[in-house]
Amino acid sequence: MSQDDKRRPDIDPDILASARTPAVDDDIDDSAYVSGLPGILGIIDVGVARIESVLLAVGVLAMAVNTMANVFGRFVVGQSLFFSEEVNRALIILITFAGISYAARHGRHIRMSALFDAIAPPMRKVLMIVIALVTAAAMFLLTWYSFDYVIAQAGRGRLLPALQVPVWWIIVWAPLGFFLTGLQYLLTAIKNILDKDIWLSTSTLEGYDNTGEEEV
Repeated sequence: MSQDDKRRPDIDPDILASARTPAVDDDIDDSAYVSGLPGILGIIDVGVARIESVLLAVGVLAMAVNTMANVFGRFVVGQSLFFSEEVNRALIILITFAGISYAARHGRHIRMSALFDAIAPPMRKVLMIVIALVTAAAMFLLTWYSFDYVIAQAGRGRLLPALQVPVWWIIVWAPLGFFLTGLQYLLTAIKNILDKDIWLSTSTLEGYDNTGEEEV
């Protein structure tokens, strides 16, 4: 609560609490994203943001076009697209693994924060750095395992029945998504080390009110 709010006893605290702007904004626009990290770290941060946005935009638009074309073919022409299901399956994999990095960037992953919210801000900052580093390590480990899985699938030479393309082509997004997510959490840890505030991600504060001031 800000100092101005404290000086106004006529305002119900519950109303003030409900008027707060949440830490995550539903109206996200990454087209003009500017990183708060210095030097090469900022360049990497912006690059990851661009990759996430392109992959998600292409994936969602392609899935919409493919689905509408299939519906049109089935009900208007009388012949559905034989490859439509496989294309959508590939796009779902793309959107899922690009989406985990995008969600990490905007602090949208589910968090068990009962203990985190109960401790003092200095300890919250330390804990956030530890959480980000441990999560980054887990994501990089999953990157290794998923990359090994892709290599194994490539060695088997299996093809998709309709598209007749190698199966590993549609799962290559898994290691890429895990890697981008790990990179995002690593940058979050660095952001918390360099900045005085507590950050859920490189672009999302741990909590702030509608004046932009952090709630502590």
